[in-house]
Amino acid sequence: MSLAPAAFPLFLLLFLSHGVASQRIPSSRQDLHPLLQNMAEEIIEGRYLNAFLDLLQFLSTHAWTADLPHRVLTYLNSHNAPFTMSSLQVTMEDHLEQLLYQPQRLLADLRAASAQRFRIIMKSLLEDRLDRLDSGNLVMDLGEIREQALGSPGVNRSLFVATLERCFQVLSPLECVEVLGRLLRGSSGNFLQPEVAHRLPTDLREDAFKNLSAVLGELYDRTPARARRACYSWMTRALRPPENVSDGSVSWVTAETLWILGRYMVHLPLEEIRRISPIEMGLFISYDNATKQLDTIYDVTPELAQAFLERIGSSSFDMRNISTIHRLGLLVCFYDDLEPLDAALARVLLHQMIKCSRLRSSRAAVQQLKADLLHIAKENQTLNDTLGSLSDAIVGLTHRQLESLSPEAVHRAISTLNQVSGWAKSQLIILSAKYLAHEQVPSFHSLSQMGALLAGLGTQALYSMEHRELLQALRSTVSLHLSELSPVQQQGILSKLLEGGDPAAGIAQIPGSFFKEVSLFDLWREPQFNATALKDKELRRGQALFLYEQLWKTADVPEQLLSIGQLVKGVTCSHIDAMSTDFFLAHVQHFENSFSLLSPNQVNCLAWKYWEVSRSSMPPFLLATLPARFLASVPASRCGPFLVSLGKSRLDHLVLDSHKRSLVLRKVQECLGGSVADEFAVDIMGGLLCHLPGTAIERDISPRAWASALHSLQGCPSLSSEQRAAMRHRLLEQSGPPENWTAEMTEDLGPFLALLSGSELHSIALKFPDILQQTASTMAGTLPPALLWAVFESVRNSSKRTPSLDPVSGCHGDAAPSSDAIFRLAEANACWKAEDLLCMDEDTFLKNVELLGTIRGFSHPQLMALKEKAIQVWDAPAHWREYHIVALGRTALALNESELEQLDLSSIDTVASLGQQTEWTPGQARSILKAFLEDSGCGIQDLKSFHLVGLGTILCAMNSTEISLIKISEFRVVVARIGTLLCSSHVLVEFKRKAEAVFGHPAEWTGSVLQELGTIAAALSKEELQGLHKELMPYFQPSAIRSLPAELFQELSPAQIASLGPENAAAVTRAQRRRLSAPQLQSLERALDGAKTHSGPDAPASASPGRPPASGAPAGAFSSWCLRLGCFLLLLMARPLCEMALTLHFLVSQEAGQGF
Repeated sequence: MSLAPAAFPLFLLLFLSHGVASQRIPSSRQDLHPLLQNMAEEIIEGRYLNAFLDLLQFLSTHAWTADLPHRVLTYLNSHNAPFTMSSLQVTMEDHLEQLLYQPQRLLADLRAASAQRFRIIMKSLLEDRLDRLDSGNLVMDLGEIREQALGSPGVNRSLFVATLERCFQVLSPLECVEVLGRLLRGSSGNFLQPEVAHRLPTDLREDAFKNLSAVLGELYDRTPARARRACYSWMTRALRPPENVSDGSVSWVTAETLWILGRYMVHLPLEEIRRISPIEMGLFISYDNATKQLDTIYDVTPELAQAFLERIGSSSFDMRNISTIHRLGLLVCFYDDLEPLDAALARVLLHQMIKCSRLRSSRAAVQQLKADLLHIAKENQTLNDTLGSLSDAIVGLTHRQLESLSPEAVHRAISTLNQVSGWAKSQLIILSAKYLAHEQVPSFHSLSQMGALLAGLGTQALYSMEHRELLQALRSTVSLHLSELSPVQQQGILSKLLEGGDPAAGIAQIPGSFFKEVSLFDLWREPQFNATALKDKELRRGQALFLYEQLWKTADVPEQLLSIGQLVKGVTCSHIDAMSTDFFLAHVQHFENSFSLLSPNQVNCLAWKYWEVSRSSMPPFLLATLPARFLASVPASRCGPFLVSLGKSRLDHLVLDSHKRSLVLRKVQECLGGSVADEFAVDIMGGLLCHLPGTAIERDISPRAWASALHSLQGCPSLSSEQRAAMRHRLLEQSGPPENWTAEMTEDLGPFLALLSGSELHSIALKFPDILQQTASTMAGTLPPALLWAVFESVRNSSKRTPSLDPVSGCHGDAAPSSDAIFRLAEANACWKAEDLLCMDEDTFLKNVELLGTIRGFSHPQLMALKEKAIQVWDAPAHWREYHIVALGRTALALNESELEQLDLSSIDTVASLGQQTEWTPGQARSILKAFLEDSGCGIQDLKSFHLVGLGTILCAMNSTEISLIKISEFRVVVARIGTLLCSSHVLVEFKRKAEAVFGHPAEWTGSVLQELGTIAAALSKEELQGLHKELMPYFQPSAIRSLPAELFQELSPAQIASLGPENAAAVTRAQRRRLSAPQLQSLERALDGAKTHSGPDAPASASPGRPPASGAPAGAFSSWCLRLGCFLLLLMARPLCEMALTLHFLVSQEAGQGF
């Protein structure tokens, strides 16, 4: 946080007052210490960084005395440098801030600094040196300055480059390695490009070399693949003896070499591993930390793992010894010596293989190995007898195997079952039913033992528990698993907790993550809510709006509400407008600390408040939320702070309108001078790279900046079609055709493989099928068909072929999906032909039904084929049990209305699993509703709140008569959930009628009610909509705005539209926009632009922000580092008042909403 403007005259006053006092000091003309003379000379020459370093050197060995300030100023004035306090402060501030935002200039200064000064810089970067400088009454926290400097984009890189170039000339190698490690740990991982790795010193002493190797190992996961290869080469150049020392018959790799290589041991060539001496391998594996090292080689390939295992086996270690198996780390995932293997050893291996989920690849092979070991572990014993000793391999058990278990076996194995991760929901349903087979109502004890199995427990069972037992369970370790429960299960628990008794006590006892499910109505019933009870609660915005308003009226210290949990979500623009300047500046830090919780509308109001009362301390990124014309007020000299601040925010969340975002980006490009010139510019831009238009990506990123930009672009959540086209062009331009790519290059470019054409991906699939498959499996969103087909063909080409299954039916083994292929294909399973899916054998279907039910790309014919396979395996739908239905996932969409009505839908949890699909036809939805009502024996009037939550989208299939039968007492506690549904207009109208019975006539609705209702608010009539006060418009949810019929939306007044706020204005659809008049469109543009519509004057078009300080993060202001350096020099001019100055500086900064 920077020094507040109000502090500037304070320090001038301190200086002048001290200047008067210093006239009594007799020897003011005495010669200065050489270091202080150097400092003064550097000030005269304008080299303020050097002046600061000279001062640090002086203070490291001398005390600061009262006469020194006067003597320094006298020296300056005698050399024709008539500085005043204010002029010196402004000059130093400007210079040091320029260094902060011009890292190339900082690097030049670091390169030009004398050896002694550079040594001081290096010393100050060491973790345990000069963290706190105390000279008499003067105290300076250098640790804080260092942290702020290292957190500034570009500064870290400048220091890293300078350290690499000069540190080993002025400090010991061990100290330099420590500095490099600190700088690398503070980077995003893009410092270690191959060319940088090649520049690492090659003549280090052994201790420094080991330490730097350890740092590189620590940063392994954040280092690009090509840079990892370069780092490995650097390490081996030092480790490998000259060629004439070894005869080549035995590898140069020793036990110590493996220890030093650490994770880089996986880069050893296969041939080199096979030549490692058995004695050296035995020494390595006997090392106490060898297992810990082997536990981290997540990217080891099967071939390398097998080679290491062979070498270990050739040493003195017995591979069948349990102690040896415990030492293998992740190598155990590739253990292949299965014959002959006894059941006990198989169980040991299975237990060790829990860690195999950490592997980056080879998961299909690991799954098969677990299945083979599981088969061996059960030999001559029943599954009931061995269940508790099979480790996490039990997640591979089929429904039939789980159904065969006895309740007693599940009880005996519960300590294993409750800790295993990776269970499918259908498996949890079976196991939880087995565990509770002898309990009609679950108890606290049984719930506390279930662990991971809790998610399989039925909602009705949870609701049927005793209130006391359930509450006791929630206070125990059961709370660790609450997030794994479905919404219907959570509502069942909530219903029981709030049922009868004291509602206030029930609400207070609700766990934090559950609290967001509490209804607005229930909060209404407790007007005397304790604010401190909200500290750890998650809040919906509607809850926060209500609670903040209520607590504000009754709180003894209202300002404390801003710092309590998520209450800041409920601060309205009216609250912000009503804050006095002093109050706002004193407490704005609470907003900045909770910035991620604020809505776009709140951020816009916050920006306006800043602008009106303290624009000089306004974080620059907030300018983007104000009308676009304000961007013109950012002068070229302030571009650095503006870019850094904006680059650390989420621009797509900050500016929702695409047109306005393009204007912001135009300003960004203007600040960049039309190009991203180098890696320093990439650092300063931060997340802004993700929003550069395609033309800028294609033309404006220089070749020098490309490697760093590519690393940053990999983290972009999404790119437009224009950006993707530009990225493809630059990729091929900079990296060449894919057929020439290396494995490391392909791995580094993995996130961009989706941009390649089918033929380009084909060449990748032929050379690096594993990299292609692994990359595709980690990609989010919808994958392009070309990539899916490339993955499909690579898996098909590498999968084991099976003989023909059924020549009569036309099914052939070559075409039928195998378990191995299905597992490796993931989303690329969408490429199977429908007839191929129908040819799947029964065992393969049973093992993979749940996975196949998650594939988003399956077409209707493919889903029909999977449904037919389910009927072949499980019989007709009338015979299916709950876990069958849950396992189907999207496959259930292929069931016709008659088949849906045959299902046993007596459990609301089963219905909830069907309700997760959003593609039901109205007829299918009606069939599900009908079957549930019939099978459960419930009438509409009998539905509980958790039934309504479980029905989910199926509620949209209800008619007006059915909706009218829903009990108000149940509806009102889940109205927020119902408000998330995108039902038809006539259904929303019926829900609105129910809402009126709860919240009164729409004319009485508040902002919290509108938030609570969600899409239900879209059912307001023309008259009701027009009657809403314009101040309520921001409290519609965006989904409600989108759901308003276009003919209704056009009835809003221009004033109402202008008050929508940026978020709701961005939700307006094209159909709605087309019906608006010119005044309405103008109002909409004002809302999108962030114009102020709440109380308070708008700023004039010519308004200038002066010099708004830069922010290192969404919470913060400019120049914290440079001001701290500059103001420290000035504080020395008033030692007797120094402590008071620091205290006042802190208080003033806090008043300005800034940290010290």
